[in-house]
Amino acid sequence: MSWPRPFLSVLAALEGLLDRGLCLIGALLFSQVPEFIQQYVQRLGGHLDEARRQLAQLRDTAAQSGLTLDQLTARTSADSDRAVAQLGSLLHRVAERVQDLATAEAAIRNASLWSRPFVFSRYVDPAIARSTWAVFKPAVPTTIEGLLYALAGMLFMLALYYGGIKVPCRRLLRARRRRLQPVNPSTEAA
Repeated sequence: MSWPRPFLSVLAALEGLLDRGLCLIGALLFSQVPEFIQQYVQRLGGHLDEARRQLAQLRDTAAQSGLTLDQLTARTSADSDRAVAQLGSLLHRVAERVQDLATAEAAIRNASLWSRPFVFSRYVDPAIARSTWAVFKPAVPTTIEGLLYALAGMLFMLALYYGGIKVPCRRLLRARRRRLQPVNPSTEAA
């Protein structure tokens, strides 16, 4: 079956619009990655500052008792009173939290342009990511990083469209046309 020329022209125009629309969607989506990570790092820094403040208060409390924080943690953890022993566990978790947050913040801040999303995914704190997403404000990227991610998004969407939709569909249509074409007896005899 052959399609009328006007219909083919309309299909070609729609394909061009789809192509450009996908480029725009890819650019918009990918360009937000650096912005989300930046807003996440700001929120992560706030959590880190608060955890450091709490740790400093705990160290001051230990110092007022003539102990280091490690000594206070060991004493309270070994206490026979269960409530006091749980306090020792809390002291230990606060110190670990500061270390974990500081490590994550340094790793994400110092990651290169292309490794940042992978480093982010390795160190992401799901609770902080959810709270970042809840207040996330998309932004127009005005940095080289945002531009590069937008270009990567365009290329990704084009590759997805051409490699996953357009080329396979054309192959299927060609194969179908070949199966549906009547066999010409004069070419078979030769």
